[in-house]
Amino acid sequence: MGNLDEDVLAGLEEFVYRADLDQPLDIGTGPFGNRMFFGLVGGRVDGADLHADVLGGGDWVLIGPDGFGRIDVRGQWRTDDGAAVYVQYTGLIEMNEAVAAALQSSAATDYDSQYFWVTLRFETGDQRYSWLHRYVHVARGRLAGGAIEFTVFRLG
Repeated sequence: MGNLDEDVLAGLEEFVYRADLDQPLDIGTGPFGNRMFFGLVGGRVDGADLHADVLGGGDWVLIGPDGFGRIDVRGQWRTDDGAAVYVQYTGLIEMNEAVAAALQSSAATDYDSQYFWVTLRFETGDQRYSWLHRYVHVARGRLAGGAIEFTVFRLG
């Protein structure tokens, strides 16, 4: 996991976010690498202060010659009490053998099977969730059998 202490991270955990993935669309290799699109077709967000359904979205990942995918995701959530939340996140996933095998078989990886970290940004007009705007959020990801799953941490 690098230089992050597990005990420190455990104290910063905000929620778990799982997004179900549609079959990938391989756009092909262009001047910047291999572009793929993964539709977000559902999922769930659960934590102490946030419970929501994933309404949809997409990941426009660019896989470079260095073996890393540059994540670029936009999506929408609806909280259990009716608030709409827009989420955008970017980051890196190491496209190693564990990831390739999981993508081909809809299997899961462990958090430590690959480098997979993102930074998240939120927008909502609902004041009950304005706390999302006031903190930096980072997440550690893994593949979860046809989905992606993140443990999201609040810094600060």
